[in-house]
Amino acid sequence: MADKIVIEIYKNKDADELTKLLAEPQGKLETGSGAALTAATAAAFLLRAAAGTGESVKDNERLEYITRNAEVLRTYMVHLIDEDVKSRGPLNRAVKEGGAREIEAARHPAMNICGEIVNMMGKCFDFANELADFCAPEYRHYLAACADTAMAAAKSAVRYLLYMAAACSDETYRFVTRRENEINLGQMQQTYDAIIEKTAE
Repeated sequence: MADKIVIEIYKNKDADELTKLLAEPQGKLETGSGAALTAATAAAFLLRAAAGTGESVKDNERLEYITRNAEVLRTYMVHLIDEDVKSRGPLNRAVKEGGAREIEAARHPAMNICGEIVNMMGKCFDFANELADFCAPEYRHYLAACADTAMAAAKSAVRYLLYMAAACSDETYRFVTRRENEINLGQMQQTYDAIIEKTAE
């Protein structure tokens, strides 16, 4: 009788289970999964600020747009918790069964989710910065929390990207990965500073 294949869905686990799984040295969850969870929290803070502002600010198309996209971003980041695990499947197989060429080819897909998290947190920052211009005062601190958690998610995802790129034999790829992410984080820092200034008590 063939062994039963068990497919585990991580996004349905509670915070206690997820953090325990992240803490396992040989666990399936990696930095990308943790960054996705943090990114989902950032989007949730953004959504809370937008929805709260919507209680007093009516018929504002930009607010409605930000609110819709904050929820899309939140659910997408939750989805990426599992996608990060899947993205490393080919790399794990290559490490066990393949040679250097197979490992090299599988390394890039294993980095995709972290790259997507960095990209999406850039959009999260843009939404939060726009909302900070007219956010209801009692909800501004949620935008500051959004900025803090979005930065944490982006920085941890970049750490993994740089770690993976360092093992790549292509020097140009290593340089481009490092430089591209330096630029991304630099732009996010500028937006972060703007949000914190706008939301300061």
